[in-house]
Amino acid sequence: MSRVDDLSLFLRILDLGSISEAARSLDLSAAVASQRLKRLERELGVRLLQRTTRQLRPTPEGRSLAEQGREAVEDLEALMSGLHQSTREVTGTLRLTMPPTFGRLYVSPLLARFLSRYPRLRLDLDLTDQRRAIVGSGFDLAIRIGSLADSSLVARRLATNRRVLCASPAYLERYGTPRTPEELSRHECLVLTGGEEEADTWRLGDSNGERFAVKVDGRIRSSQGELLRDAAVAGLGIVQHSTWHVCDDLRAGRLQWILSDYTLPETGIHAVMPQRRLVPPRVRAFIDFLVEQWEPVPPWERHTRGPKPDR
Repeated sequence: MSRVDDLSLFLRILDLGSISEAARSLDLSAAVASQRLKRLERELGVRLLQRTTRQLRPTPEGRSLAEQGREAVEDLEALMSGLHQSTREVTGTLRLTMPPTFGRLYVSPLLARFLSRYPRLRLDLDLTDQRRAIVGSGFDLAIRIGSLADSSLVARRLATNRRVLCASPAYLERYGTPRTPEELSRHECLVLTGGEEEADTWRLGDSNGERFAVKVDGRIRSSQGELLRDAAVAGLGIVQHSTWHVCDDLRAGRLQWILSDYTLPETGIHAVMPQRRLVPPRVRAFIDFLVEQWEPVPPWERHTRGPKPDR
């Protein structure tokens, strides 16, 4: 097992970019970690890392070892852990990346309950709006909102990402409430940029199956959904937003749902992981926990006006 342990250490060094940080995460001294890395290089007969004063970079041999060895280490870890039936044997560090606003609103409140269930588990959480590469970056899992394009990953749908159109009461009182999709073109619309769809074309459908594509415009465009939500609450225009993001505003009356007889294209909220023959127990435990907390209706859809989405 010493070779496997040394390979695990090497992968952790690559993930964290530092021998001392990797050693700390594994409860080792930096000196012991350095000795074990040298031992692995000596046994393989190649240099795995190029060391500079500022950073560590994998050599071509190191990159090849990481690409081929990561799955083997994870499969062995999952196999060993899977032999234990007790939930107390869910151990190790779960490395998770997810969008910051969603993570703060809906994942953070659940962490105390999750960790109390699995006291030997640690969490390493990366909250960012950027879609981190999972394979090769050391992440066990990502929560992603929207369409999925990477076929090299495995995804489990956690909930529907339903979107609505809404505006503040002050805006609607001043400019009127649109009654048809076409009227949106005459309103101030808050446009989210940086996605895969055309930012300034909003697509709606009615109960008869008719589809509408409306060109919208407004004085505020942003790649940050939180800013657009704030602008909508401030009365600066109509926003297209996910219900998980604006449900509290709808319930409190800060925003009002408009064109509720029309639907916007739905996507999903998914747990995404690398393709593996064996899923580590820590990953399976976290996904199952989220499903348990959010079924049959996720919290952002509870007590929210409008038809409930299909799961």
